[in-house]
Amino acid sequence: MKVIHFIGGGKELITSTSEKYDKILQAAIEVISEKGLDKTSISDIVKRAGVAQGTFYLYFRSKNALVPAIAENLLSLSLEKIKERAKTATNFLSTLEVMIDETYKTTDEYRDVLVLCYSGLAFDYSLETWEAIYLPYYNWFEEVLNEAVKKEEVIKQLNIKWTAKTMINLIENAAELFYIGREQDVTLEQSKEELFQFLKRSLVPSV
Repeated sequence: MKVIHFIGGGKELITSTSEKYDKILQAAIEVISEKGLDKTSISDIVKRAGVAQGTFYLYFRSKNALVPAIAENLLSLSLEKIKERAKTATNFLSTLEVMIDETYKTTDEYRDVLVLCYSGLAFDYSLETWEAIYLPYYNWFEEVLNEAVKKEEVIKQLNIKWTAKTMINLIENAAELFYIGREQDVTLEQSKEELFQFLKRSLVPSV
């Protein structure tokens, strides 16, 4: 059975089928958010999780191995929310609005966790790690783009794989600049609207 846990403020984050795995990952998020990755020990994590230290190594080979697991869970949660809302989207542009809105919400809610993931993955993991984590999102959006091309909702001259990755990265970067980079010379709604109109101009055939 799928279990959903929550971090501070009642924000759901972890979804998994292993209770002990969930406890360790949840505890790691809490402790690392409080103390930072460098100052957090495995002893801190297992104490918070209420499990034996040996249990930690059943799931993770080291403290740093937590980082991609946290990133993967966060992205999975975000993608689930996007997919659920996209079910009621009437066309490609409606789906795009959902992607932008949910990405901004996720970035706002989990900004501290995102900073942890980015810094940890940047120093300890390769580009291939990021690609593996994002593959489900890329694959889903490639399907969305292919369907939009068939319906002539977007231009036909697209490299679908490249466009899917670029759009996802651009949406996330815009949200991160607003919430993490704090480049808030525009309002939240203005930021989202500017991004939406930019992507619309890039993809939708001119009338």
